Amino acid sequence: MAKHHLEPSVETCHWGTFDASIAPVLRVASGDIVTIDTVTGSPDVVPDPTKFHVPPALADIHAKLTPFGPHILTGPVFVEGAKPGNVLEIRIHDVSLLQDWGFNLILPLLGTLPYDYDEPRKVNIPLDRERNVGLMPWGYELPLHPFFGVMGVAPPKGWGKMTSVAPQATGGNLDNKELTAGTTLYLPVFVEGGLFSCGDGHGAQGDGEVCITAIETALRGTFEFIVRDDLTYTYPRGETPTHYITMGMDPDLDQCAVKALREMIALIGEKTGLSHADAYMLCSLAGDLHITQTVNGSKGVHMMMDKKHLKV
Repeated sequence: MAKHHLEPSVETCHWGTFDASIAPVLRVASGDIVTIDTVTGSPDVVPDPTKFHVPPALADIHAKLTPFGPHILTGPVFVEGAKPGNVLEIRIHDVSLLQDWGFNLILPLLGTLPYDYDEPRKVNIPLDRERNVGLMPWGYELPLHPFFGVMGVAPPKGWGKMTSVAPQATGGNLDNKELTAGTTLYLPVFVEGGLFSCGDGHGAQGDGEVCITAIETALRGTFEFIVRDDLTYTYPRGETPTHYITMGMDPDLDQCAVKALREMIALIGEKTGLSHADAYMLCSLAGDLHITQTVNGSKGVHMMMDKKHLKV
């Protein structure tokens, strides 16, 4: 097991896209641990650098990279041995803040209330890393629970350049606040090496991310990558110390719920051998559907099932 550190730069970042043609910036073996630093935001959200810490790489990225979408992503990481049809197990060992500020945007024609605001609204939010709180404009100290909004692998080559906005079977802009330090994300592999990238750091977010942004900030994540050739998942799944997580993404929120539910029924069958009908019943009695986000074109629902219910 080797350890690596990937820092953001013009050479190691891509802005707003997942694409199988992007060359990997790091190659690692299955089982290696990689610490990945990220940056976030366009020039207009950066606060006064004499008052806040602005990552040094951000200005150069703004000057030299062309945005295809909103998310500045660090990567991709090529995991040796990962092949289409495999699953990449991504153990999230740690997530921490890299700066003392974040931002939140409300944008007309976007978000869950697209017609309620005629003008953009930008708020910079000071972050106290020692006390793990964000100082809201009205004085409230909001507890922080950092996680990466975007974690994904490259799509099949035939998909071409894909925006980072809408989540897919490849992961991407999942915006799932459950995927914090100590949890695991499983992503199906579509191209050799997987080509994992991450970004869109969030200091805090509610289920829904209703105004289109969370507390957007720069994060450092430490990931362990494991190639699984014994799994056949075709859609992202997650796992916390106490719960299994299945997901559904679609422009129709009802279809998101259907997908997440069907994925959980399949997971229960895999773990316990219960029949489809018994697993469906258990989901109704003990599973919890959460609205992941309602703002990314393809919306998201995730279902959580306490592991204690699968002991048979």
